[in-house]
Amino acid sequence: MARIAVIGAGMGAMAAAARLAVAGHRLTVYERAETYGGAVRRFEHQGFGFDTGPGLLHLPAVYRDLFVKTGKEPLERCVELTQVDPASRHVFPDGTAVALPNASRAGVVSALDDALGGGAGERWAAFLNRARDAWDRSRRPLLEEPLPADVSPFTRDPYPALRTGLLRRTATTLADVGRRELGDGRLAALLEGYALAYGFDPATAPPSAAVLPYMEQTFGTWYVRGGLRALADAVYERCLARGVDFVFGAGVTGVVEKDGRAAGIALADGQVVEADHVVAGAPVPALYRDQVVAWERQDEWPRFQAGVRTGRVTVCLALRGAREAGAAHRTVVHSADRADELAALAHGGRLCARPTVVVLRPDDELLRPDGDHEAVTVTATVPAGGPLSSEDLWGDGPGQPVVEFADRMVEAAEAAVPGLRERLLWRGIRTPADTDGETGTWCVPGPALAGAGGTLLPAANPAPLPGLFFAGGWSHPGGGLAHAGMSGALVAGLIVEGADFRGSR
Repeated sequence: MARIAVIGAGMGAMAAAARLAVAGHRLTVYERAETYGGAVRRFEHQGFGFDTGPGLLHLPAVYRDLFVKTGKEPLERCVELTQVDPASRHVFPDGTAVALPNASRAGVVSALDDALGGGAGERWAAFLNRARDAWDRSRRPLLEEPLPADVSPFTRDPYPALRTGLLRRTATTLADVGRRELGDGRLAALLEGYALAYGFDPATAPPSAAVLPYMEQTFGTWYVRGGLRALADAVYERCLARGVDFVFGAGVTGVVEKDGRAAGIALADGQVVEADHVVAGAPVPALYRDQVVAWERQDEWPRFQAGVRTGRVTVCLALRGAREAGAAHRTVVHSADRADELAALAHGGRLCARPTVVVLRPDDELLRPDGDHEAVTVTATVPAGGPLSSEDLWGDGPGQPVVEFADRMVEAAEAAVPGLRERLLWRGIRTPADTDGETGTWCVPGPALAGAGGTLLPAANPAPLPGLFFAGGWSHPGGGLAHAGMSGALVAGLIVEGADFRGSR
């Protein structure tokens, strides 16, 4: 039985801890905050509740597997899962709207044909067929197996982009795919919206990002009653049931090295905890930035999605009046000025005038005071690095530029929520500075993607220092709830089976 110290109580770290405890190891999790879940948080006020991290779950099989492998109670006995149908509603600047059914290829094709006409559904279906090829080529090595030492094969893009134009060139970015292959600006905006939701700039994201809409439309979209925080509660309870210990308010200042391998951790109070292995669930950039993991040369840094430079602004809206019957759970209101939105993301020095917003309206009595009120979240992807530092934009709280940006987000959300401004009781604004305070980094990592020269590959799970392992969104296979759960499975496999571990089956 090994002693294992875990840094941080995020979803990936807890997934690893539960699996390792079942394998017979002794686990203690040290979390600097007073709660667990990492970015999976809930904001509560006056009887209203809001998910401030992810609001929907994709690939629930990851957590079904976790609960099956770590106890007798399956996931559905611990949380109430429901499929979201329609999976999403999209509102375009010309007033066109389309509702896409959940996990139904034929239904999506029909809905697009009815709303957009002109063979839109057929073009989208042909695109998804190519996306399926990219998924089939990259799924196992980028989701289910440890990253190999030589990642050069992943620098090549697996998406079979069509060759168009006189020179028969292929698309080099996801935005190129939309322009060249979809034949309709609204379809292109639909495609780009999936990238934005995962924090990717469509103008720089590789064509392989086509797997994102494929994944959602193939495997479905799910909601957890009580919000996604209820899933974090369930994973935490599973860890406790398996004998994992948690120490909250315990900042980790360093990984102790002995004889060339990780041998424990140093805490902010001066205590040194000995361990046979260390699992770091905190963001990899923060671990190296804060010297928790010692390094001397830049080339000692592991990869951690160097191409990700975005965060999220979320506006929590408390509304009077009941949610109307038939309202969509998720509505994406697309920007009327996509060029300006992408330019703002690319340059990182300002907030755009007309953001694309994702509006979540869960029909969940646990998140509202009563049936005569509604809790709504509105989210936009924004640049989080470069010139947008805490001093000149985000500050210690939302400054005037952010308040004005939130105003524009709420204005856009009116296309999804009838009478929104008349119904508004109060609102709360959360910025990348809040994300930094809760997780240690302003940016939100996305899933691992092949192509883009390898800049969207996260850190490998085994760290450069033997005995240290990375779990969570900044480690393989990247960000998102499902991917964080996969990282926990990979770390547990590497510790239990060693270097011979070849991935989950």
